[in-house]
Amino acid sequence: MEVLEGRLSVAAALTAAQRRFQVILVRQGIHEERIRDVLDLAAKRGVAVRYVARAELDAVAHGTTHGGVVALCTSKPRLAPDELLQIVDSLRQPPLLLLLEGIDDARNLGFTMRTAEALGTHGLLIKKHLWEFDGTEVARPASGAYERLPLVQFDDLALLRELRRREVRLIGCLAKARRTIHDVDLTGPTTLAIGGEKRGLSGAVRGLCDVFVSIPTQAGCSLSLSHAAAIVLAEAARQRMGRTASVSDAPQQ
Repeated sequence: MEVLEGRLSVAAALTAAQRRFQVILVRQGIHEERIRDVLDLAAKRGVAVRYVARAELDAVAHGTTHGGVVALCTSKPRLAPDELLQIVDSLRQPPLLLLLEGIDDARNLGFTMRTAEALGTHGLLIKKHLWEFDGTEVARPASGAYERLPLVQFDDLALLRELRRREVRLIGCLAKARRTIHDVDLTGPTTLAIGGEKRGLSGAVRGLCDVFVSIPTQAGCSLSLSHAAAIVLAEAARQRMGRTASVSDAPQQ
């Protein structure tokens, strides 16, 4: 069993209906209107709710910031590569995917998921052998995005090759790339590949990249993976919103 903490995480997991719930623990004396969505969703799915003392919640949770709601449930299942390809094929807009290499902090991964969802990312790719994260530590900072954002763990480069066959460009982010994120069109089908501060992108992923881009920064400054992802995804969202506006503002023929 995995522990989910906080109203947003638990409500998102109940809505996604990808996990099996054993029980939801709620702090005695909590104002039920604050967690009405959790209680209604639990009733709809037939999940047991038990009211317990705060000390019991604190003992089950990873800390004391659970907000009075903790759930015991199975881990979130990962998407198979074929399932991600089906999502890409069904989109009515150019897909935007994010590939992460070298991320080693669960909370940073959660924050990155939250940002990725907010900026219109359709799926997240992580190499299978790099996943050593505690799901609880990922879910809380993701604020529900962990449940909603499609997450794929892949073994080899076959998935990336399949995406390229579908004309989804693989754009690698490198600190010393000559082109910046402002010089490259990110409005088309795109997978953005970002590496961690220690190792960056692997040679295998670099070998499949169609183009490399950098983030303009002041000399001597560096960015964490989660901040770099936020900046690059924000630029992609800006370009895509601009393109949508240009199309809608075009005169009718």
